[in-house]
Amino acid sequence: MSGKHLFSDTMTMSGRVMKHSLRSVDTIITTILMPVMMMLAFVYIFGSAMTMDKADYVNFIVPGVLLMCIGMGISYTAVRVNMDITRGIFDRFHSMPIAKSSILGGHVISSLLLNLLSVIAVILVSFLMGFRPQADLLEWFLAIGILLLTIFSFTLMAIAFGLMAKSWESASVFSYLLIGLMFVSSAFVPTNNMGSVLRAFAENQPMTSLAGSVRSLLMGQPDTSAVVTAVIWLVGISVLFYVIAMGVYKRRNK
Repeated sequence: MSGKHLFSDTMTMSGRVMKHSLRSVDTIITTILMPVMMMLAFVYIFGSAMTMDKADYVNFIVPGVLLMCIGMGISYTAVRVNMDITRGIFDRFHSMPIAKSSILGGHVISSLLLNLLSVIAVILVSFLMGFRPQADLLEWFLAIGILLLTIFSFTLMAIAFGLMAKSWESASVFSYLLIGLMFVSSAFVPTNNMGSVLRAFAENQPMTSLAGSVRSLLMGQPDTSAVVTAVIWLVGISVLFYVIAMGVYKRRNK
């Protein structure tokens, strides 16, 4: 199978998934409207209890909302993968003269594109709410790069869980664990006022470094330690769940 055919097959599979996703009102509501509503709630309701003023809190919370947006979005990747494999669609594709890697590759590409669209939508809305980043072009590039790597690594996690789950209802459960980790991190509130045990956990789990790295870059004050730690976490997650996903995929399609 030539590289040209692999590329065209992957794009075809990606287009198929995107058409199904864009026709789903539920997907659009969950991946775009829910994060925006969460941001409104945090800024205008819970933000009143914060010691920082509203403008500063908007700048603080945007990276956390972006992570939540990604966490909600990739749950649909797990569902779509699970529905494809449990309904026998993968078996049909395997009987066709296409690159076998394009089947999962299409899910990866579509997840990257759809979640990137969601991230852009949330950023645009955040500007209307008073978000004022201080990043230069390089810092924007690095922040977007970390968000893309986050989408990619979480997508591999979603594919692994989608392949392992027995039903589409259970395929997306893992996303609640990710969202739970976001609440026990610096994504929405500073860790300074947390109890010692909770603070230790919050400061040493991936969501804090992810939120902190993106926040520091967008504010024009790059935290090198947070950026490096975030990249290490994301690369490790990507490798781990790629190995798991490929192992499950090969076992289920013997």
